[in-house]
Amino acid sequence: MMDIFEKCPVLENEKLLVRLIEDQDAEDLLQVYGDKFALPFFNSDNCHGSNFYCRNMEDMANTIKYWLLEYHDYKGFVRFSVIDKKQGKIVGTIEMFNRDNCGILRLDLARSHEETAFICEVLALVTEPFYDWFACPKIATKAAVYAVDRIAALKKMGFVQSEEPLVGEHGRAYYDYWVTGK
Repeated sequence: MMDIFEKCPVLENEKLLVRLIEDQDAEDLLQVYGDKFALPFFNSDNCHGSNFYCRNMEDMANTIKYWLLEYHDYKGFVRFSVIDKKQGKIVGTIEMFNRDNCGILRLDLARSHEETAFICEVLALVTEPFYDWFACPKIATKAAVYAVDRIAALKKMGFVQSEEPLVGEHGRAYYDYWVTGK
């Protein structure tokens, strides 16, 4: 089995490129993480109080450094950049890790890409490989009740709303998760 923390693969189709985040992604990602109106769609559950709002390039650069540290040194999660090939720019990120035999997928997108069709395109590209890369038989992702395009995409892609909360550190319960499995 491949170790994603040894060599991070790249996923690509005609519309998207998904690859490990890089320091030089900061400028494009500041447009995502510096948008206070995109913030409510991000999943920062169990992230020690961080909401990932970045006010400037320094904040964004430090956030990327932290994500790369988690990947290279601690092997806690993988943060991928999502590149819209038509626009030629990074329009969001995906974080993925395995917690208790369930993959947790965080999808943070620019407001311009928080659309059902685009979210379906991303999920269609990453879901199957993520099962294998992260050795998980199921994947969970968050969609708050107001995230109507995201919920529509999740339903279309076979995700089902979980009736059970996701339990994080110290037994804290998190809600609004959708799950799919192999």
